[in-house]
Amino acid sequence: MANTTKALTNTQIERAKTKPKEYNLSDGQGLSLRIKPIGSKNWVFNYLSPLTQKRTNIGFGQYPDVTLAQAREKRTEARAILAQGYDPKAYKNQETNRVQELKSQTLERVASRWFEIKQTQTTKAYAEDIWRSLNNHIFPTVGATPLHELKAKNVIAALEPLASQGKLETVKRICQRLNEVMTYAVNLGMLEHNPTIGIRAAFKPPEKKHMPAIKPEELPELMQTISMASIKIVTRCLLEWQLHTMSRPSEAAGARWDEINWDDNTWVIPPERMKKRKEHIVPLTEQTLAILEYLKPISGKRDYLFPADRDPKSHTNEQTANRALERMGYKGRLVAHGFRSIASSALNQHGFDPDVIEAALAHVDKNEVRRAYNRTDYLERRRVLMAWWSEYIVNASTGHFTQGVARKALRAVNS
Repeated sequence: MANTTKALTNTQIERAKTKPKEYNLSDGQGLSLRIKPIGSKNWVFNYLSPLTQKRTNIGFGQYPDVTLAQAREKRTEARAILAQGYDPKAYKNQETNRVQELKSQTLERVASRWFEIKQTQTTKAYAEDIWRSLNNHIFPTVGATPLHELKAKNVIAALEPLASQGKLETVKRICQRLNEVMTYAVNLGMLEHNPTIGIRAAFKPPEKKHMPAIKPEELPELMQTISMASIKIVTRCLLEWQLHTMSRPSEAAGARWDEINWDDNTWVIPPERMKKRKEHIVPLTEQTLAILEYLKPISGKRDYLFPADRDPKSHTNEQTANRALERMGYKGRLVAHGFRSIASSALNQHGFDPDVIEAALAHVDKNEVRRAYNRTDYLERRRVLMAWWSEYIVNASTGHFTQGVARKALRAVNS
């Protein structure tokens, strides 16, 4: 008859004395309490490893930190793992590594990995805005939280101060960015689901505010104001360049001389400077070429068309045009980005093909086939559109074109 090990009792464990050599008190089924000469009592589980086919020990902790009942629970778990053909010690190490990895996958660290990709898909200025918003409003409170522990209520709490200040547009943008981070984490297997997917519903939606812009009929007033304004020559040229080219403020302010293709009279803006990371070609008109000729003596030997005052090796700030418009009395009525709205309204009112207008505004078409068609066929059609728009501006200016050296040429175009 096989020997049956009698289970331990708490009384036996408490009364167990130390000996000159360590010894074991067996509880059965591989579980023993190892008592060392120094007085420590450690739980040990002995088993046959399915990997090596050798007897192996795994520690369950020290008594009384780990009670008899808890040690038996650990034995049951280990035997269940063995029954599935796994080594409990290897499984434990793997699980420890998994937990450590989960703890290391904090929101800020994962967001940093996501941002490495995101910043290649947008302009430098927009990328900086994305990271600044997360760094200022999310990371200080929940940035160190492991993703698997992140709760929607914690993120909402982090955004409450912004919402209470009425900065609902900022809250909306941060929610969108956080959802991109979480989607990235789900796709990489760091999470099973996105815990922040519905957090925007916790806040009031921001009021829709369009970029302030005047109507095309008000363009003569604007051109006269620009012509009489006490502003720097480079700023005056920047305003007109942006107006004629229908470019965004950052694209216009950062325009480089090496982006000008003199062979076919185009301005080729590289992908890294465009909002949608797609190269954009702007046909240059008689008027925009005249602006370039006027700028040559000022900045022709530098990198940028519109150099900064303090550092001529850099370009002017993208807010330069907005500040000039404010000083001219257009605060609340018009921002530099609104130039694009003026152009779009005028061109649509005069019957130009909406698709060609969208291409001129560098609005990326979601239709891949049509987008490829736009790049080839639309360029020549856009030359006609841009020429019309430049002439429209000059007519609106009632002769007050700021580049004095180009007036004779422009009158010839209008005659």
